[in-house]
Amino acid sequence: MKNLKKVLAVLLAMIMVIGLAACSSGGGGGDSSSETGSVYWLNFKPELDETAQQLAKMYTEKTGVAVKVVTAASGTYGQTLTSEMDKSAAPTLFVITNQSMVKEWGDYAMDLTGTAIANELNTDGFNLYDENGKLCSIGYCYECYGIIVNPDLIEAAGHSMDEITNFAGLKAVAEDIHARADELGFDAFSSSDMDGSSSWRFTGHMANLEYFYEERDDGGWSEQPASIKGTYMDNFKNLYDLCINNSLTAPTDLANGGHDAENEFKTGKAAFFVNGSWEYAAVSETIPNATMIPYYCGVAGEEKAGLNCGTENCWAVNDNASDADKQATIDFMVWLVSDPEAAGLMVEQLGVLPYKNAPASKNGFLADADRYNASGCYVMDWATNYQPNVDEYRAALVSALNKYNADQSAANWAEVVTAFVDGWAVQYQKANQ
Repeated sequence: MKNLKKVLAVLLAMIMVIGLAACSSGGGGGDSSSETGSVYWLNFKPELDETAQQLAKMYTEKTGVAVKVVTAASGTYGQTLTSEMDKSAAPTLFVITNQSMVKEWGDYAMDLTGTAIANELNTDGFNLYDENGKLCSIGYCYECYGIIVNPDLIEAAGHSMDEITNFAGLKAVAEDIHARADELGFDAFSSSDMDGSSSWRFTGHMANLEYFYEERDDGGWSEQPASIKGTYMDNFKNLYDLCINNSLTAPTDLANGGHDAENEFKTGKAAFFVNGSWEYAAVSETIPNATMIPYYCGVAGEEKAGLNCGTENCWAVNDNASDADKQATIDFMVWLVSDPEAAGLMVEQLGVLPYKNAPASKNGFLADADRYNASGCYVMDWATNYQPNVDEYRAALVSALNKYNADQSAANWAEVVTAFVDGWAVQYQKANQ
């Protein structure tokens, strides 16, 4: 009887072990992420959110791997990232946009050198490295920005696109359209709101014209400068003033936002729209022949200017995630840029993916960039990526521009210059203490 009891005890123990193994394998509906890994993508681009959510669902249905996508509100990525990285279930896939962010977040980034996703790249031109040579983040799209134009409205106003080859030509056309807006039924520029959903178009993108020309004078920047001179602030003012003073919305009404600049352009209410190649899918629905022109601002020789081309969209993988989650994240990234359907959706929204197996772009604004390049025009690279302490720097610019928008006095413009130029040095010191 004792022997029988021993045998039964052994059998019972074996059954319990098998049962526990079955539970740990997920057979009982438990969490299997420890073995298969999961993905948490903190998305940088609000306009990609709908597609990103769709892609996450597609991948989970295809592989069974859980993919969570959270999209930060426009202008809040830095604070959202800080908040999310403090959580126990932190993002496994996030964005490091520039060298300033490399200094802040590089320690959190996995070295992507030699990984499957890095091996998919067709260029290393957008890669970001830390001071020790670690590959912290890699570009996932290539973009351009400038001034989007509706050629039909230019012609309806009695003008031609051939007139717009420099700031003088742009100014003449825009001011004429604005002066006759009631007669024409449309205005020159769509709204230039200064709320978080729009201000980046001016404090980040349009600001690039000043940085680019200053950078060019310096022979190019290879690292973030500790200060800038503001040599081309008058040129920035030229274009900014043209936008806010020849628009559907009065400058005094820009601070709080609430105006849909994209919709204003798409519905034929404005001939010009300051934005980038990511708008092509939306804009071309109603204006298939929309085109993009450079930031003409009165710089000598700007007839040979091209578009602002580059990226601040660079993926990083959280090195603090589990090995399973890191592998799952890299597998997901490879699928995004190589699967025909997934990569096709990415290209449709983003324009160009710099990866070997991604489909070709049909983005007309990127074709405009290529056309300028082919005709010998210079590319305005994204010197804006060197902005120090980006969120604080741009917030100070917004504050100064709002004061100027309310009262376009020389004194208030001087405060814009102070925020733009002196603010750079202040934020550089904060970021490099």
